Amino acid sequence: MIEMSASQELEKAATNYASEAIRLDNQGSKGMAITMYQKSIETLLRIVHLYPDYGLNKVYIQRAMAYQERVKILQGGMPLKPDISGRPAEATAPTEGGKASYDELIMQEKPNVKWPEVVGLEPAKKAIKEAIVYPVQRPDLFPLGWPRGILLFGPPGCGKTLIAAAVATEIDANFISVDAASIMSKWLGEAEKNVARLFTSARKSANNGKPAIVFIDELDSLMGRHSSEVGGEVRVRNQFLKEMDGIIDKGKRLHAYVIGATNRPWDLDWPFIRRFQKRIIVPLPDHHSRLQMFKLYTTDLNLDPHMSLHELGRLSEGFSGSDIKDCCQSAYLRVIGEFFESGKAHDQQAKPRPVKMSDFRQILEDRKPSVSLDMVASYAKWFDAFKAL
Repeated sequence: MIEMSASQELEKAATNYASEAIRLDNQGSKGMAITMYQKSIETLLRIVHLYPDYGLNKVYIQRAMAYQERVKILQGGMPLKPDISGRPAEATAPTEGGKASYDELIMQEKPNVKWPEVVGLEPAKKAIKEAIVYPVQRPDLFPLGWPRGILLFGPPGCGKTLIAAAVATEIDANFISVDAASIMSKWLGEAEKNVARLFTSARKSANNGKPAIVFIDELDSLMGRHSSEVGGEVRVRNQFLKEMDGIIDKGKRLHAYVIGATNRPWDLDWPFIRRFQKRIIVPLPDHHSRLQMFKLYTTDLNLDPHMSLHELGRLSEGFSGSDIKDCCQSAYLRVIGEFFESGKAHDQQAKPRPVKMSDFRQILEDRKPSVSLDMVASYAKWFDAFKAL
């Protein structure tokens, strides 16, 4: 059996990430889809960086750029979906009866996200470690039990999904991820049964000695205030409350957890809020965190010696972690695109020029923060009213 080369391994990984991203995208799981698109982009750019003479690099750059555009669309809430080539396509047709199966709408696997990838956010990481990691490691030290409902809230693109994935990796948990909007839009009719399956799967895993995390993205779609609801929606929400009560029962010492993520905590009803014993803000990165992010995301790039990451940290005030990552990718894609357009890529000895400060300045001039000051103030106000670290 012939072993795959390192480049082939990376190609396979990039394809797998892209395929999973598109599957999640088609089912409406925006948060996890964005994470997978980003992983595919990173892997494609890594191939280009490690193997600059590779014949398919131009194709990989085009795909990376297409996936990056899709990420921007998802962050903006637009509905178009890509096909596997990265080209925009029409939204996929719903399955028979307008329903999607349980297996199509959940992601059940252990992610591979390490804590160093979650830059900054020390208060949030500390709170979630105290709530989940330490009780798993030493349950004997928690005679009063431990919280099992954790709410992560804050601006989009600041690391809520990453934190959930990192804690699942840390405790080697079954990670059961579902988009709340998908539950309401695609499970209607069978939603109660499938919500029960979510929690049954988590309890079964915990009873068998393996921690489980149910991650609910866009929680406000399921638990938000509704001026008018049809009976099916009410039943789904009541089923979720019932299942949550079963998980957070203080008489049980199960390592089954529910982590909810929302960009709109003020839309949540109080009965749902109180079931999350920990309510943790995931804020915009401060200057130090932005600097660390630029260091992390440019580690594998050929930077000009005069590059000032401290200056980039200053110029990116108000940017989310996702914004910063997009800026780094855009700056590198700008250099690579220029290299291919110059015709020099045909010379096997030629290399792209270093990424300059001017590349980043141009990107930062053309891009505005994805989070407004009004939104930041709203998160701070809600945190003051409902925080529970």
